[in-house]
Amino acid sequence: MTDSEPDAVGKDQAQPELCDRCGAVIDDGSELYAVVRDSSVVHAHDPKLDGGRMIVACSREHLRDLQKQYQQRPFVDAELWAGKIYRAMEEHPAGMREEELVEATGLTPAQIELGVLWQNLGALRWHQRFGQGGDADAADE
Repeated sequence: MTDSEPDAVGKDQAQPELCDRCGAVIDDGSELYAVVRDSSVVHAHDPKLDGGRMIVACSREHLRDLQKQYQQRPFVDAELWAGKIYRAMEEHPAGMREEELVEATGLTPAQIELGVLWQNLGALRWHQRFGQGGDADAADE
């Protein structure tokens, strides 16, 4: 393969980033990175990376703004646990016994229960907000 072939283009070049604060394209290598705590983040495969979100900024000011934004967001353990449960269930589509789920997630049975409750609460909030569409009106008549 030569450098003129399409597959070779950009392999050694940094790809542009977008500032998470303003959306600016950063293509000169000046982007700034940080990791912030975020209970909504669960890594696809590595539990050690759960609860941390990588942010990208175009300036130190925007990086500070983003860090402050995430510091103000509450870190909810049950939200993180729900994500861990979801990841484990995705890896075992045939289902799991409680003991297997405990082992796969690293959570206690009580944490699993709270994670499931968090997920159910989110579904309930969605249902209350969006209802059942046209069927809900028909049932009330």
